[in-house]
Amino acid sequence: MLELRPNCENCDRDLPPDSPLAHICTFECTFCSDCVSQVLKEVCPNCGGNLVPRPIRPVALLAKYPASTQRVLKKGVSAND
Repeated sequence: MLELRPNCENCDRDLPPDSPLAHICTFECTFCSDCVSQVLKEVCPNCGGNLVPRPIRPVALLAKYPASTQRVLKKGVSAND
């Protein structure tokens, strides 16, 4: 079950469970589309894997399978890295 993390690990932008802007890698590292395209160049800085759009969990299932509320932030990734 995906955690559906609530924020971009790079810029801390809010990414609610229904956000079409959220991208993840196979380890569920989570980033916003702006950071993915402009800063990370489509590559996860943590594992080196690709980043793809995160699936959106149907609203009816969020009550039974809620999204994570734990924010993850890994500062230090920039456009110059």
